[in-house]
Amino acid sequence: MKACIDIGGTKVAVSLNTGAGLDLIGRRSEPTIKVGSSDAVARQVIRMVDEACAEVGIDPSTVQRAGISSTGPFIRNAGLMELNTPNICGGMAGAAARALPNDWVTAPIEAPLRHRFTQEVRMENDCVAALEAERKWGALQGYEHCAYVTWSTGIGMAFCVDGRILHGKNGNAGHGGHMFVSDNSDALCGCGNIGDLESLVSGTGIERRFGANAAQRLRGARSGEQEAIELVDDLCRIMGRALYNITAILDLQRISLGGSVFTNNIDYLLPRLQGQVRGKLPALTDGLELVPAGLGDKVGDYAALALLM
Repeated sequence: MKACIDIGGTKVAVSLNTGAGLDLIGRRSEPTIKVGSSDAVARQVIRMVDEACAEVGIDPSTVQRAGISSTGPFIRNAGLMELNTPNICGGMAGAAARALPNDWVTAPIEAPLRHRFTQEVRMENDCVAALEAERKWGALQGYEHCAYVTWSTGIGMAFCVDGRILHGKNGNAGHGGHMFVSDNSDALCGCGNIGDLESLVSGTGIERRFGANAAQRLRGARSGEQEAIELVDDLCRIMGRALYNITAILDLQRISLGGSVFTNNIDYLLPRLQGQVRGKLPALTDGLELVPAGLGDKVGDYAALALLM
């Protein structure tokens, strides 16, 4: 039995896999806890796994393997991963900019989960886990130079070059949401950066900048509201620069795109993103494909499972 755990800035989802194929059972989801002590998210995960076991009639003690797909960045404490995540840890940008109801700088995850799951724990950035899932079962099967990018509550990326997934010293390779692609300086990211990609175009960033969520803005653009169209075109220009940059650096063949902002508006956003990349230095961009995640809105469900396959 495997526990499949997906930790996001908005929600935590868990499910179970019996080891027979890709079937997931006992799936449940709830908003990510952001109050209390800094181990609150870890305790939430353990409770949810035990509740999932009870729901399907499985003894929780038989579930001793866990794959954890989690939003980052991470830091290592005694070799074990802790979240250092702007959309969960409210203490990162300082008290003056705090938008979350906690003062956590980090949130321990791997240590408490290793205490609960004693046979195997594998924890990766959620985009790395999604990249593994997309390469196993989704839109990146057979590609050796590829990336997974999520446009959601935050902006995340993961890269595969020459058939090898990049990890970095703390498992943070791919945190393109914190690159600078614009001279805009009026947007504060939860990490403390001013004007990085995530602060400008993520769902959270749009709310902070414009006082309305991404869904409302995109609905306005789709219905022909000129001000909304101009705003969304600017968001796509900024996001398109980021996609061009990673293509220029890594010489990619295909980028799989997911995340709630993107997947809820694929038909509107995808051609605009493609237009931002197409034709720029053809030696680097010719042959690049931008495609929706093959696993669709299930990519998060299978990401944690992919870590244990």
